[in-house]
Amino acid sequence: MGTSWSLRLIAPDERPVAAIGQGVQSQLDSVDSSMSTYKPDSELSRFNRASGGTWCTVSPAMFEVVEHAFVLARDTDGAYDPTVGPLVNAWGFGPDAPRTRAPDEATLIAARARVGWQRIAIDPDTCRLLQPGGAYLDLSSIAKGYAVDVVGDWLIDQGLQNWLVEVGGEMKAHGCKPDGTPWRIGIEMPDLPDRYFCSLALRDRAIATSGDYRRRFADRDTIYSHHIDVRSGQPVPSAVASVSVLARRALHADPLGTAMTLLGPERGLAYAQARDLAVLFVMRTPDGLEPRLTPAFAAALQA
Repeated sequence: MGTSWSLRLIAPDERPVAAIGQGVQSQLDSVDSSMSTYKPDSELSRFNRASGGTWCTVSPAMFEVVEHAFVLARDTDGAYDPTVGPLVNAWGFGPDAPRTRAPDEATLIAARARVGWQRIAIDPDTCRLLQPGGAYLDLSSIAKGYAVDVVGDWLIDQGLQNWLVEVGGEMKAHGCKPDGTPWRIGIEMPDLPDRYFCSLALRDRAIATSGDYRRRFADRDTIYSHHIDVRSGQPVPSAVASVSVLARRALHADPLGTAMTLLGPERGLAYAQARDLAVLFVMRTPDGLEPRLTPAFAAALQA
C-alpha cells in the first residue's frame, strides 16, 4: 500500500526472527493483494475497474473492511467516505504521480460525480459489492489498521504474546516489554521533527494517528493535505495538524482518525465524547500547537 511495517517482540530462542518476519510479511502481502490501490490486480482494483451494474464477489476480509467503512460513513453523515478515491487521485495523493499544482475545477467536478458511498450496494450473505459505474473505493484510511489486526492475530496464533507492531504508522501492542513494563509509544509534534507531545502506555490496544504534515504539497501560498472533504472536493484546512485515536482494534482506530479530521475539532470532539472515544486533536493556533483531548484519552495518559 505504498508504506512500510515494523515489529518489536519477545520470542524464544528457538523461533528464528527471520521466520517470524517472513510470516508477518505473508500476512501483509495477503491484505495488500486484496485492498491496495497500488496493485492493478488487487481485489480492490478489479472492483474499481468493473463495469456499471456488475456484482463483484470479494473475500470475507475485504468485505469486512468495506462494511465497517460504510458503517462509519453512515455514522458521520458522509464526512468519512471510502469512495473518495477519484478526488484523492485528482489531488495527486493516490497511486499515480504526485501533483505540484491544484487540479482545475473541471477535474474536480468530474471526480465528485463519481463519489458517494451510498451508490455502492452490498450483500453480506454473499460478500458481494455492486459497482454502479465509475465508483472507486479507496481503503487507504482503514486497510492499514486492518492489516495491523491481522498481524497481531497471527502473532498470537503463533504463541507470541509480547509484541508491538506498526504498519504505516498505525500501531498495536500486546503483552509487555522484556522488563515487564508496558510498551510505550510517543505521539509526534506535527511540524517539529523528533519532538513529541506525549508518550503513553499501549496495553492490548491500538493507536492510529492521522496528520497533514507527512503527505501534502504547496501550490503558490496554499498547502494542500491528503485529507479530502468529499462535500467540497477540497483538502480540509490545515487547522487540524493531527488526530490520534485509541481503540481495541486498529480497524476501528485507523478510519476514526481520518473521520475526526474531516469532522473538524468541534464536531469531531462532540462525536468522540458522545461515544466515549479516546481522541487527541493537535490544533494549529496563532500561539502554536494546542492539544484538545477527550476525557477517555486523558485517562489513557494517566494509566
